[in-house]
Amino acid sequence: MSDIAEQFRLDGRAALVTGAGKGIGRGIALTFAKAGADVALVARTEQDLDAVAEEIRALGRNAVAIPADVTEIDCLTDIVETAARSLGGLDILVNNAGGVEQLGTYPDMTVALLESAFRFNVSAPFELGRHALAHMLARGGGAIVNIGSMSGMQNERGFLPYSLAKSALGKLTQLAAIELAPRVRVNAILPGCVETEALRGFMDAMPDVREGLRAKTPMRRNGTPDDIASAALFFASPASSWITGKLLEVDGAAPAGLFPNDAPDL
Repeated sequence: MSDIAEQFRLDGRAALVTGAGKGIGRGIALTFAKAGADVALVARTEQDLDAVAEEIRALGRNAVAIPADVTEIDCLTDIVETAARSLGGLDILVNNAGGVEQLGTYPDMTVALLESAFRFNVSAPFELGRHALAHMLARGGGAIVNIGSMSGMQNERGFLPYSLAKSALGKLTQLAAIELAPRVRVNAILPGCVETEALRGFMDAMPDVREGLRAKTPMRRNGTPDDIASAALFFASPASSWITGKLLEVDGAAPAGLFPNDAPDL
């Protein structure tokens, strides 16, 4: 194998991936396994995790399924400890799980909805990283990859809690990178429109929406979980050993306002 190919290998590494039962998280977990890593999988649905774990084992790698809700902050220590114990250590953390209870404009929001968004998208990644740190340092260092969103870089009506939380995750990425350098690198990926299982089902039923999104995107297609997984592999591997604190847009150069928005004036 060439030296270049070796730079993207994860042989001997152990990774923890949240939101790993479907979509982007599943794509990242499988890509890491193909690159030689053992993977701990976290999501709320045990059946989904078991299916991904079997796919990873079929690749000859070790996999452990940890059914859990990362918004239950007090349980995050146990998640990290279970992953490290099962895999013999921890080198990589991917904070992929995230989302919001509901989207909305400023008048639609409540403090409870904002705090829920921050709990899922900022507090959980912060706490998982904090608990994973000791395990990474024990193995000489590591990498944290946060999955943000292009929404965190844009200002659009109707996305307030999601955009605000993802923007904060980006800032957390940059601050953590400075705090944890040089032994632990921290980067983030900002996906655009990615056709996960859920979104693909919606677009299959409304092909005009899919075509509209493609037409607005200079690369003339929507993203796939593998597009994000490849970027995650880069950030987790030795290929990016001198890169930290970066927010990588993986969006096909799509502009702001990609999704139709009919939020009215006040």
